[in-house]
Amino acid sequence: MQSVSASRLIVTALMGIVGIFFILPFIWMLSASFKPELEVMTYPIQWIPKTWYMIENYTQVWSGAVPFTLYYLNSIKVTLMATALSLIISAMAAYGFSKVIFKGREAMFILVLATYMIPSQAILVPQFMMFRWLGLFDSHFGLVLLAASGVLGTFLLRQFFMSVHNEIIESARIDGANHWIIFFRIGLPLVKPALATYMILRFIWTWNDYQNPLIFLRSEALFTLQLGIRKFADFNGEFYSLMMAGAVSAILPLLIIFIVGQKQVIEGVASGSVKG
Repeated sequence: MQSVSASRLIVTALMGIVGIFFILPFIWMLSASFKPELEVMTYPIQWIPKTWYMIENYTQVWSGAVPFTLYYLNSIKVTLMATALSLIISAMAAYGFSKVIFKGREAMFILVLATYMIPSQAILVPQFMMFRWLGLFDSHFGLVLLAASGVLGTFLLRQFFMSVHNEIIESARIDGANHWIIFFRIGLPLVKPALATYMILRFIWTWNDYQNPLIFLRSEALFTLQLGIRKFADFNGEFYSLMMAGAVSAILPLLIIFIVGQKQVIEGVASGSVKG
């Protein structure tokens, strides 16, 4: 027992050291965002700023010449709408491919998975032409539709729905429940860990997306944060303290959604194991 405890202690210590090395760039970025410009590149690195410029740096980011607040709100709008729509579509498709019996179900599912192997860059031109024809070019709704497709989410959630016993579904159907009631009242609560996991992934992918906004947006008032960061860098690229303040502001929603979503995953897995 003592050898097992010692090995666990060593592994934990090693993982802690590795974890510190992973977060060092973020700590430096956070520290630099609070410093005056002359102290950012000092060597050796001053992890704790001598002079705190928190108010000055972040004020210039949020109320400077570049409308950072507008880009931020645009990203929040597009990301939340795309994440919600993608979750709904993926969950409904996963339930249909796992619990609804119809002819050609397996072949259609394989066809859906096959689309995931097509690089997004290979279909940019057809998408561009289609969105211009539909009047969705240069609009947030177009970006939401582009991000709402969730083949990976469908695959992930289908695997969880497959683990739901058919006896539960049959019992609900005997009691008079249709597929909609079974899906919302039985299926979704049982796959909560997968929903939380895919929510985190889809939120991060959409928030960090640079390619689609670059191609499908032209109006500056519609720019998302990723395009805004590029414009902000053109204005303030030589001021690393402001760049780090903008970067910290940009990743703040990702940290929040990861912390909240991670908690939901752990709670869902724990409750599922107790119920099982």
